[in-house]
Amino acid sequence: MVGALLALCALLLPAAPASRADAPLDLDAPGHITDTVGALGHRRGQVEAALETLHATQHVQLYVTYVHDFSGRAAQAWADATADRNGFGPHDVLLAIATHGGQYAVSADKDSGFRPDQLKRVAATAVEPALKEHDWAGAAVGAADGYRAVLRGQPVRTPILRPGSKDPGSDGLLPGQRSVWLPIAVGAALVLTGLHLCSRRSRRTRLARLRRAAVREGGLCPDGAPADLAATVTVATGTEPGLARMAQPLTPLPELDAEAAHTLVATDDAVHTSAEELLFATAQLGRTATRPFTEAVAYARAELAAAFRLRHELDRTPPTDEDARRHRLDEICSRCTSANRRLDAESAAFDRLRDLRTNAAAVLDLAETAARSLALRLDAAEAALTALARCRTAPTALTPVAPHPEQARDRLAFADTALAEARTALLVHDTDHAALSLRAAEAALHQARTLTTAVIRHTHELTAAPGRLRDALTEAAACPQAAAAVEEARRAMAKEPSCDPREVLRLLDGAAALPGGPARALLAARAEVAAAGDHLATHRGAVGVRARTRLAEARRLLPLPGAAARAEALARQARALAEDDVLVYDASYEPPTTQRARALAGALRGGIVLPSLLPPTFGGTATRGRLGAP
Repeated sequence: MVGALLALCALLLPAAPASRADAPLDLDAPGHITDTVGALGHRRGQVEAALETLHATQHVQLYVTYVHDFSGRAAQAWADATADRNGFGPHDVLLAIATHGGQYAVSADKDSGFRPDQLKRVAATAVEPALKEHDWAGAAVGAADGYRAVLRGQPVRTPILRPGSKDPGSDGLLPGQRSVWLPIAVGAALVLTGLHLCSRRSRRTRLARLRRAAVREGGLCPDGAPADLAATVTVATGTEPGLARMAQPLTPLPELDAEAAHTLVATDDAVHTSAEELLFATAQLGRTATRPFTEAVAYARAELAAAFRLRHELDRTPPTDEDARRHRLDEICSRCTSANRRLDAESAAFDRLRDLRTNAAAVLDLAETAARSLALRLDAAEAALTALARCRTAPTALTPVAPHPEQARDRLAFADTALAEARTALLVHDTDHAALSLRAAEAALHQARTLTTAVIRHTHELTAAPGRLRDALTEAAACPQAAAAVEEARRAMAKEPSCDPREVLRLLDGAAALPGGPARALLAARAEVAAAGDHLATHRGAVGVRARTRLAEARRLLPLPGAAARAEALARQARALAEDDVLVYDASYEPPTTQRARALAGALRGGIVLPSLLPPTFGGTATRGRLGAP
């Protein structure tokens, strides 16, 4: 308490400007601007508009903070500590400016979407010139516009400079006149003294009450306190519970919910990427060499599945008790953290084993061979789909895979461009660039193969469906109880000149308990779950947590007896939610007008490259973007 009094007096006393320091602080989250020195003045609205434009167009949230100085720390250390304190995510960037001396630093996550050279370019062109002229608002506006430019592949421009105050806030926030601060200090001292006396009296009363309760219950310690109560009393007199809560405040539930959702999506992406690159590594090096990484992916998948299961339970039956909800959200984050740590722990060893830079030539040959064979397979898949469309097949039966051939060609076009860049880089012995291009090409080829396989699988299902429908009708005809269902199925088949036999089959099996119904239901559920999984995997750069959660639950239910219908329904929901997410995602960008732009848009939508246009690789959220690191 005495220390608090002294600290308060020290804050209120007039002090030399150079002695004041600002420790890493809690930022003003609602406005994304924290100005402790009044540096912005009437230009705050201009900075807010620039930050909002960056977020709306590029989904990057820039935070700006103005302080007097960095409390003796290095600028970068102060900025990173402040970002950590405020729980910044991968798409949050902090520009920290100390007006006394014009120092600054930028804190950005490795997965922020920015390469180090892009951050340096924006700093040198848009931030530093403004700070030299003491244009504090111009530095923030220049940073926001510069980040937007580099993400669009445009040149960074220096903002229009408006010189301002050299050292805003140097006179302090409190007046230095004795007539003002002395009454405030005395009044505050009296209030704190009163609080201290009340606290002591309350603590003595509480301890007396605890001892009386111990006497009633018996089992006293030699000094008159129960054995298990002694520790409680020690803690109570050492730290006030209220102060402990203030020192470690709980995250508000809405924020914790959003954090859990974001963590689930990021972890799902990391597991997907790791599993995909593991396939290429296994093909290159064999199962024995890649066994440790196979085990790591299996562990991460299990943790992720448990986290999705908890999320599904929360969505289906949200607990009314806030503590119960908080506990589940915390466990979701914990499970995801465990999955990411396991993958992150293996990422360096994976790089050493695969060594894309050294083995680039061999990997390039394998990838080019795979691209050629995949192009032929895609031609066959597209021909089969066209043939079905001509055979009076219902358009709705083809809708789920109708866009797949074009999307697969976009992925192939992206892969071809990346492979060409890799070969050019190898000719000039630029193995770093070759490794980046090869990793991007591998990911694009994997998605092109997924989309092509989905088309082939769908055409096979449609081709086999009439035969399964005939078998079902034969079964139903031998069952007198199914006569009404047979009649309804025949009316559905006659109503449309072209129909989806799978829908009629689903109607028939649902209306009549036929012997072959469970097997057909399981087959249909497997197809629906696989189709939803393919769609989410190839559009995961745009798909949110709700679709992923339902797909995960569908996969969990699929092997359980009697759960096929529920798994199929959840897979359909997942597919619909994912399609809605993709529509929203696409609406935020201008439609691509060229083949190259369309291929790049598909790569971003599919998560083949991060917003920085660098490919993710094997690892958790902390290491998956490391391939482009200097």
